[in-house]
Amino acid sequence: MMILGFKLKYFSLFFLLVSLFACKNEKDMIAISKISMNAKLQRFDKEFYNSDTSSIKDIRVKYSYLFPGDEPDSLWLSKKNDSLTQVLYQESQSVFGNFNKEFTEIETLFRYVKYYYPKFKEPTVVTLISELDMDNQIIYADSLLLISLDTYLGKEKKYYSNYPVYLRPNFDKSHIVNDVAMAIAYEVSPHLPYRLFLERIIASGKLKYAMHQFLPKKSESAIIGYSSVKMEWAFNNEEMIWKYFIEKEYLYSTDKELQSRFIDLAPFSKFYLVSDNESPGQIGIWLGYQIVKAYMENNTVSLPTMMATPPIDIFKNSKYKPRR
Repeated sequence: MMILGFKLKYFSLFFLLVSLFACKNEKDMIAISKISMNAKLQRFDKEFYNSDTSSIKDIRVKYSYLFPGDEPDSLWLSKKNDSLTQVLYQESQSVFGNFNKEFTEIETLFRYVKYYYPKFKEPTVVTLISELDMDNQIIYADSLLLISLDTYLGKEKKYYSNYPVYLRPNFDKSHIVNDVAMAIAYEVSPHLPYRLFLERIIASGKLKYAMHQFLPKKSESAIIGYSSVKMEWAFNNEEMIWKYFIEKEYLYSTDKELQSRFIDLAPFSKFYLVSDNESPGQIGIWLGYQIVKAYMENNTVSLPTMMATPPIDIFKNSKYKPRR
């Protein structure tokens, strides 16, 4: 009877916690839905590629930040008639259409950001064609959010054939909202030159955690950028990864090579083991994310407070233990 009583109390407590969490989540959703939003979408791509001698001047005034120098209108008109850029523009119109679906997702993202950061002012979203500038797919600069549509046409498109296969999933339109969330997360995070490997993986983990708060309906694998197979490998080998970093004395190392081996984009992480090609790249970021999650589970702090907390303090107070 005592055992039965204990079980009843346990399940009662469990369902109470679930109910409280559901209630809090529902209240959060209601609060987020009530947040006012005044986001604007400007289709520079459409305006520019449909311009002529009578409209180009007004477009150059409206989007002056996209027209550096004092080149004559004729040069810009010639540029917009270039065969490659015309192909990219037409392709982007086919893939995105009116861009309403993507803009709605971005507006929802803005609401979540504003929920955590009330002073956040939603930027004007501007779509453009950048001639495949993959280093600047998203540019977030205070009042503006520039999106290069031609860098999100789909991973199978011929335009991206010169890029490694492991990078191509980032060139799909479904990845836009992730990149926007990362750009904003970066802006609300301290920009410090962390030297220790542990600091760097936790700083990266903080960005991923903020992304997930801004995009709560996204799966953890989508936030990290792993397939289900890669995610399973990471979870199944978490203890091994942790032991490896400790035994190699990497956590407090300042070795710059660790950045390319475990943090930078790569097809796999470099443990220098025969099984390396089975591992996902950026395993250091994944591990940093696990440490940040542990910290948030074991400490009652807001997202802005956590983002401002030094990585070493997060580690010391995380009570992190790898899964066995």
